[in-house]
Amino acid sequence: MPLERLPPLNAVRAFEAAARLGSYVAASQALHVTQPAIGRHVKNLEEWLGVRLLERSPRGVSLTLQGAHYYQAAAEALQILSDAGARLARRDDERWLRILCVPAFASRWLTPRIDELRSLRPGLKIAIEPNASFTAVDARQADLAIAYGLPGELSGVREVLIRPQVFPVCAPALLARLPTNLNAAGLPACKLIHVDDGTWWNSWFAANGLRVRVRADTSHISNDVVLTLAQRGQGIALATEVLVGRELQDGSLVRCVPEAVPLESYQLLTPAQPPSADAQWFMDWLSGQLRSSYPEGPIAGQPALTEGAIIITQLNNHLVEL
Repeated sequence: MPLERLPPLNAVRAFEAAARLGSYVAASQALHVTQPAIGRHVKNLEEWLGVRLLERSPRGVSLTLQGAHYYQAAAEALQILSDAGARLARRDDERWLRILCVPAFASRWLTPRIDELRSLRPGLKIAIEPNASFTAVDARQADLAIAYGLPGELSGVREVLIRPQVFPVCAPALLARLPTNLNAAGLPACKLIHVDDGTWWNSWFAANGLRVRVRADTSHISNDVVLTLAQRGQGIALATEVLVGRELQDGSLVRCVPEAVPLESYQLLTPAQPPSADAQWFMDWLSGQLRSSYPEGPIAGQPALTEGAIIITQLNNHLVEL
């Protein structure tokens, strides 16, 4: 099978765990992600394959006939990958730093700085695993993690790195077609691009004191995709300077209304085990880079997230991917 026809690995992992453990709840605990995330991954895999893999009931989940065949292949494939990783990890002559990271931050902020990182830390090899739905990090999975969420949503938080302002952006060509006096109150009438069912936009409206509700007709699993669509002129997306600093400078994205508010924060997660010297060095470097690059972003001195925005977000049991 060509590589482009391989299914999403996170979806396969979620399906394998749910099938093996018999429930979405147990799978979410095993993989340290939310229960709705397990359901979304399984649904995406079923749509990708074009068959139903699991049947849900009040007692949990059970495999369909087609699901049983696929589960055997998926379990064997994941075990092969696990064994290969274990063999590589035993190579004492290589130093690997494994980073679990929300996808948009990984691709738009961290990856462009990899060459700088490696020059500062000779001999260090870096593996970045983008993941949109984790809530904790296990030492078998990664040495550390960079997440984006509200206080209390994440486990193993070592440090709150930065809480940046969130603001709407769009392509310059789209801005030219918008009303010249557009503000936050007028955005619900515009074409909004969503990373979820509308929750993040509704939290942003609530934090701006607006009692409006919007719903997504299309939801994109990664904010990286959302921002790419905004650059193509397909609508208005929420962003932070951490993610679109380069695009704002080169003009491929522009801020379309003056309002900006801080919502969730970037948080550094670590396993229970003490960090290695390389992991500690990276964490110090990351914290220093973010705080020097975005001096207005740290937690100190920023207004708290409004109660309405927190309630909206928590009721929807949602963790925004950034």
